[in-house]
Amino acid sequence: MESASVAEATALGRQRWLRLIPIVFVTYSLAYLDRSNFSIATAGGMAEDLHLTSSASGLIAASFFAGYFLLQVPGVLYADRRSVRDLIFWSVLAWGVLATLQGLLSSVTALIVVRFLLGAVEAAVLPALVVLLARWFTKAERGRANAFLILGNPVTVMWLSAVSGYLIEATSWRGMFIIEGLPALVWAFVFRAQVRDRPADARWLAPAERDAVDSAITAEQAELARVVEPGERHPLVDALRSPTVLVLAAQYLLWSIGVYGFVFWLPSIVKAGSSTGIGATGLLSAIPYFFAVIAMLLNSRASDRTNRRRRYAWPWLLAGAITFYGSYLAGHNAFWLSFTLLVLAGIAMYAPYGPFFAMIPELMPRRTAGVAVALVNAAGALGGFLGTYLVGWLRNATGSDAAPS
Repeated sequence: MESASVAEATALGRQRWLRLIPIVFVTYSLAYLDRSNFSIATAGGMAEDLHLTSSASGLIAASFFAGYFLLQVPGVLYADRRSVRDLIFWSVLAWGVLATLQGLLSSVTALIVVRFLLGAVEAAVLPALVVLLARWFTKAERGRANAFLILGNPVTVMWLSAVSGYLIEATSWRGMFIIEGLPALVWAFVFRAQVRDRPADARWLAPAERDAVDSAITAEQAELARVVEPGERHPLVDALRSPTVLVLAAQYLLWSIGVYGFVFWLPSIVKAGSSTGIGATGLLSAIPYFFAVIAMLLNSRASDRTNRRRRYAWPWLLAGAITFYGSYLAGHNAFWLSFTLLVLAGIAMYAPYGPFFAMIPELMPRRTAGVAVALVNAAGALGGFLGTYLVGWLRNATGSDAAPS
């Protein structure tokens, strides 16, 4: 009888995956779309139309991360204490409006303000979704669940790079911003209708699976409480006093410098080095993300099978640093070699995301985990600001793509 119950719970385990994962994937995909299409717009005529230097383009793009940094912790505290569902509903609505507005502006100052506000309303989305998945998926599932969430990043940039270039050719960079900002306004209501904060709130979830998930996560938290000293301070204070959180935040800051410098400036580097049109530039820029998706899935699956997170994170990051440096040595005069090394660097930068974000809730008790994710992601926002702005500054200062690479 007991084995039959276990078998039933195992079979019903697909319900959570089929219901939640597509929703969180699309949500993060739309966030990343409205965050990253600025890079295609810059390469597709916005810089010329608005007379933007590389450093000015970098500052506009980087202003997103200033807002993203400031609202990380307040946003996730609201999500953790009140409702992930409500927070993301209003965030998606707001970023849809702001993303669309980018296509109507011509002032550099106005673009900086709108990009800052866009970052602010998107700030808590990733950590809030990590918190949501930690409530719905057990430790043995979390690496894959987080990988499917963060796949929204490379998958979006892959099709964004391929489609947006041709969309600009068909309309303009302004039309691209408007067309790609509108879906978020509809998706906000889909998210609100389909997502619940906890398994206990979901009427569609079978009781056997609900009980199995709640029991497993409660047992994990009890085990974690035995090895991590419980705190009576504010969760933010506990997280800031944790050496683990500080190390992960420093690591993610440095990692994000490379990732966002890569994401925001690859189309411009490819267009300058290959001398192709914006449509072909978009297709070439999509190549690294296609292989990054495969690497993320395989790496997160291996991480869940072995329950070893660190060994599936740092070797990839080391490989990314080496290939970035190799691309710099190849330089502008050997574009295709440099581009190949950038493709390998992109793969290495994306592969560790699933294990990395699965690691944080497994090292911190539930009351602190959400804030810990927010602090780590806030450090990543600083890295994003530096990576986006510094690459633009270096391109402007040196007149070359070699130094940024």
